[in-house]
This record gives sequence, C-alpha cells and structure tokens, in this order.
Amino acid sequence: MKSAIILLAKCLSLLLFAAAIYISEPWRAIPPEWNPWAPLALDHPMNMVTRWKLNQLRNSPAQCQAVLEADQQGTLDYTALEDYTPVEGCPLTNVVRINNTGVGFNAPFTVTCPLAVAWVMFERQQLQRLAVMHLDSEVSQINHYGSFACRNVYNRSSGRRSQHATASAFDVAGFRLDDGSTVSVLRDWDRVEDPQKAAFLRDVHSEACGFFGTVLGPDYNQPHENHFHFDTSNFGFCR
Repeated sequence: MKSAIILLAKCLSLLLFAAAIYISEPWRAIPPEWNPWAPLALDHPMNMVTRWKLNQLRNSPAQCQAVLEADQQGTLDYTALEDYTPVEGCPLTNVVRINNTGVGFNAPFTVTCPLAVAWVMFERQQLQRLAVMHLDSEVSQINHYGSFACRNVYNRSSGRRSQHATASAFDVAGFRLDDGSTVSVLRDWDRVEDPQKAAFLRDVHSEACGFFGTVLGPDYNQPHENHFHFDTSNFGFCR
C-alpha cells in the first residue's frame, strides 16, 4: 500500500512538472533562428539550425513558398512555377522565376525555391555588407550566366547530371554597384591594380560557403575562372 502511494506521488509530481513546462513554454525564449520549430525567415542569421531548416525546404514546396511570401522588405519580385519539363529528361520541381530581389539582374532566371531562399539570405546578410565594406557602395545588379541547363557536368556526353539540370545552381559573373562601377570575377579576382575589388570577390566567395552547399570559383579550375557557381548540393564544399 505504501509503495503504491509513493508511486502515485511520483506520477503526480511528474505530471505537475510537465504541466509547468507546458504552461511556461520555455522554448519561446529561444531566438527563432535557433528554434527548430520556428519557421525559417529570410532575416535569420545563418547557423546550424538555419542550415537544417533550409535543407528541409527541398521536400516542402509550400513551406518554401511561405518563406518567400513572408518577406518583410517587400522587394521580392518572383513567380512560383508549377512543376514542368522544359527539356526532355530534365524535369523541374519546386521552382520559382526570379525577376528582382531588391537588387536587379541582367536577366530573369529560374531556380529551385530553396536556392532562391539561400540566395536572398546571402544577398541581404552578406553581399551588400561586403560591397559597402570594400567598395563603399551597395550592389544594384547581379550579372549572371543563368541557372537551368539540361546537361551533364562540364557538358560531357556521359556521366552525372549537372546541378544546373534541375535549376539547383546559379552562376554569377559579376556585379554592378550603385555608384556605376562594375566588378567582374574574370577581370578582378586577381587584379593587383584594384585590390579592393579583389578583396570583395574573395570575401563574397568565402562568405557564400556558409549559405550554399557548394561554392566554386576561379581557384577551383579553368571552367570557373569567369564566375562563381552556387548550388544546394553537398554541405560546405567550398573551392
């Protein structure tokens, strides 16, 4: 009888403790970028939890769309696209058409929604900061070589598909700044005559590695001497 009473008391204590936890909701004190249950937002600083949330968007188109729709700045100009197959053998799923992000582009482009989210986060949290720090001017336009291309890696006749075949990659060639100047990956990566531009490009490459699964640049190989390649594959492959 006595043991039963003790057991009942322990159970009641446990229930009271659980109720206190539920009522106080201590998880609400966790910053949203560190809270696994809080929805991802474009202004969340990048950390291991943010990276995990970003990765989850691959299999949740509705959740990914919600991140873009909740943009607090209201400067995103994009169109959510239905799944379709623009070229036989290269179906596209969970993709959006980007026209403007608050920064212009030399041409609209189609990318997977998770890549679009990663790009906007990088652009706002790091790219503009680095432009002001090194060049005293914000970026007004991104010059790119596109995203979707139904091909194998390096256009080989056989082998694995490129990330471009699913619009999961984005190639950036350079930047135009608010002051009218331009920065080119090909021209300025090692340009000793303009060390500020070279430093800007190297920091862009380095900081991008925290937002994208794969980042490739001029030091990787000759095919990338004129652009940065950003995609959502792998984790932290930065060359």
